[in-house]
Amino acid sequence: MFYHQGARSQEVAQASAAHGALHFPGLPDGLAAQELLRRINNATCRFSARPLRDPLVLYGAGDMGRLARDYLRSIGHDFAFVVDRNAVALRNDAFWADVQVLHPSEVPNDMMRSALLAVSIATTPFVPLETALREAGWHDVVPFYDVAESYRERHPLSNGWFAEKLTSEELARTTKVLLGWEDDLSRAHHLQFLAWRRLREEWTFEGAPVTGDDRFFIPEIRHCLNAVSVFVDGGAHDGSITAKLVANAGPRQTAIIAIEPDAKNAAAFSRRLASLDAKGAGDVTLLPYALDSMEHERCFHNGLGYASQLSDTGREHVRTVTLDSLALSPGFLKLHLEGAELNALRGGSETLQRHRPIVAVTTYHNSDGLWRTPEYLMEQLPAYRFFMRLHSWCGTGAVVYAVPQEKVRIQ
Repeated sequence: MFYHQGARSQEVAQASAAHGALHFPGLPDGLAAQELLRRINNATCRFSARPLRDPLVLYGAGDMGRLARDYLRSIGHDFAFVVDRNAVALRNDAFWADVQVLHPSEVPNDMMRSALLAVSIATTPFVPLETALREAGWHDVVPFYDVAESYRERHPLSNGWFAEKLTSEELARTTKVLLGWEDDLSRAHHLQFLAWRRLREEWTFEGAPVTGDDRFFIPEIRHCLNAVSVFVDGGAHDGSITAKLVANAGPRQTAIIAIEPDAKNAAAFSRRLASLDAKGAGDVTLLPYALDSMEHERCFHNGLGYASQLSDTGREHVRTVTLDSLALSPGFLKLHLEGAELNALRGGSETLQRHRPIVAVTTYHNSDGLWRTPEYLMEQLPAYRFFMRLHSWCGTGAVVYAVPQEKVRIQ
């Protein structure tokens, strides 16, 4: 056991940074996790959503930077330029052809003093990056998702949500979830997730790395893939996760049912099918549905890439279906539905209980991920082992994994 009552953490000095960070020397056991949860819940958050102001500069031109650019255009706002360490290569990228792309060393000092710098990176810790940027001369640095949170009435992107203080009942139920994880690594990641969402503090734990390359296929899942013959990819986007399933499952036949309601995403998925077929993807079916807790008509905000979702901001109407109504027999169910995951699980309770699939569910798009979604799985799925892993930073990339005990490979 790494912790005992009153254990002290190592605080990272952040004299010039707006956000705080805490580093802990080991993984928390159940007792320490409860203590740290109370600490998170009793503290006061110093941050809130940040409205846009000019001049606005984006930092980071990767996938999230592209999302940020499209997002700003959709709400009618522009930015001065984008800053990226790979500026030279990016100037030849057609996506950024009409945008000024600068290396950090090329930014004028007066711009660093006056601009709002929106950091569009979630693949690296935020606080060390923020510290370095402030030391370089930037005065106002903010996570891009905190900016997006100010315009939810116009765009459904929800990755910047803030968690309110838990009520006594919510605290008790969150505590139960913390104690229900299979390992202390899950407790560490759950607390890290809670600390960012509740306080915008970046907590890290020795022995609990944030890994981005194994999302949905952590070792505990990969070890069980030989038992999977039917893979259901809910929120299939462009087929990238289906492709990873094929790569991880190896050269054998697996039936894949991909569910993707956004027509542009579905078209990208279909284009990927040719390469999947060449790698032995097996039987692949693409269904143009949105998963929900019941079958009805709902507004859908399409055209947002991986952020397309059921939302009142959408102009398209889709007919939703339940997982149970599809009469599938999944051995592995993956759900990435931009906040609709819990409703999809509720609409698939019979399927879950009858077929006992491996489950991988994203939990970072709204407050359901704090405790409601994992609690639902823990209550619905007896004799399962439950894990939580973070696969990116700034409160994103949280995935809950549920593995039936009969499918766990004995090490």
